[in-house]
Amino acid sequence: MKRIVKDPQDLNSLLKKASGNMADFSTKAQSINILADIVRQTCPDLPENAWQLANCRADLVIIEAKSPVWGQRLQFERNNIAQQLAMQTQGIFTRIEIKVNPHGNIRKVEKTVAVKTKKHMSQKTADQINEVAENAPPGLKEVLRRLAKHVNE
Repeated sequence: MKRIVKDPQDLNSLLKKASGNMADFSTKAQSINILADIVRQTCPDLPENAWQLANCRADLVIIEAKSPVWGQRLQFERNNIAQQLAMQTQGIFTRIEIKVNPHGNIRKVEKTVAVKTKKHMSQKTADQINEVAENAPPGLKEVLRRLAKHVNE
């Protein structure tokens, strides 16, 4: 059977041709990345892990802050960000909504495993176990003697 050889197609062109949600998600993700770059350029002193662009619709951009402190800081820069967004998007985005995500700053608690310390048996205790083993039945006698051997480990 003869092999069918086709040239590979560009993923961006396939997504543009696709109808439905995939094309919408792709274009929306790209636009959110562009808007996030505009916000980053407007406020370079804000750390990247303190905020993120949550959504954009109609003429509104929603910025999500990780804590109330960063939300307040974004409120101070709100006018500057809105002006830059309006300028660079030719007036498409004119409003900004700042929301604080209370779960955005939760620390993951690491469980620490307690290291078990080795317990030491004194020679006196080992001698007492050996004395008890002398009068014990054969099965228990064997186990007690093995236990008494752990005196120096």
